[in-house]
Amino acid sequence: MDKHLRTKQTKTSPIVASSSSQEVSSIEWEALNMNQEEEDLVCRMHKLVGDRWELIAGRIPGRTAQEIERFWVMKNN
Repeated sequence: MDKHLRTKQTKTSPIVASSSSQEVSSIEWEALNMNQEEEDLVCRMHKLVGDRWELIAGRIPGRTAQEIERFWVMKNN
């Protein structure tokens, strides 16, 4: 995964998100429940197209690019 695509989080305030900050709340980073088919598809698609989350999400009904990226980051960290 390209490191420049990750959201930088400060160590002093990881839970609070202000209107001018790109920080996300810890609630947004809770575990995302995906079934095995979705997980397999995300992994296969990522091997093919890389970090093109919108393209991957387009193959999984009901999932957004943000959800797919969050799943990938949480699974691979």
